Amino acid sequence: QVHLVESGGGLVQPGGSLRLSCAASGSIVSLNAMGWYRQAPGKERELVATITSGGGITYADSVKGRFTISRGNAKNTVYLQMNSLKPEDTAVYYCNLFNRIAAIYYWGQGTQVTVSS
Repeated sequence: QVHLVESGGGLVQPGGSLRLSCAASGSIVSLNAMGWYRQAPGKERELVATITSGGGITYADSVKGRFTISRGNAKNTVYLQMNSLKPEDTAVYYCNLFNRIAAIYYWGQGTQVTVSS
């Protein structure tokens, strides 16, 4: 089992920045990918950014150039630096870990990000 804990959400004005953190614990295989998804009210959950254990990175088009995903040195943490935030970035952000060997997804409890003046 894998346990994910997110932190760093909150209320920020348009144009501001936030940094989300996620720490994973438990049975973590070395071949994995970690990432962030988000879900706005009335919408489906969507990918924001992912990073593999080998360093491969994917971003949603809507956040390219504004968000940066990275992993900690221990490889069991993932960060999302969000700059130039827009009201449409408002959502619950979920940390995700994908076990690429067993093809299992694990999810955190989510953290609210609200962009509003």
